[in-house]
Amino acid sequence: MKKIAAPIRTELAQFRELSSFAQFGSDLDNDTKEKLAQGERIREVLKQPQYAPMPVQYQVIIIYAVTHKYLLDIPTAEITRFEKEFFEFLDTKYAEVPNNIASEKVISDETEQTLQKAIEEFKKQFMRAY
Repeated sequence: MKKIAAPIRTELAQFRELSSFAQFGSDLDNDTKEKLAQGERIREVLKQPQYAPMPVQYQVIIIYAVTHKYLLDIPTAEITRFEKEFFEFLDTKYAEVPNNIASEKVISDETEQTLQKAIEEFKKQFMRAY
């Protein structure tokens, strides 16, 4: 979890700084826009419903997806739906990914490759339905 979540702190700090700066100027370069979009998605991913904690392996998976910028083209308002449907997709088609993360307590290279494949496959399906 620490390895996967490490970049979140700096990305959120950049997001807060840039969002306050962006209020004053409307002419933003593409890099700044991307960092703002990334920060919004990280913030969305970190939200959890009250009294419904997410299992650690799913937290690791969704944080991996957001920190590796797989969610940049998903609208912020759709992140929660994406998470829910993606976890259902993983449980039915790639159940070994969360199981391996839960048992090994780390994302091995093989699990990471499978996770990347699962994210890309689900995103295609999700974007078609969107």
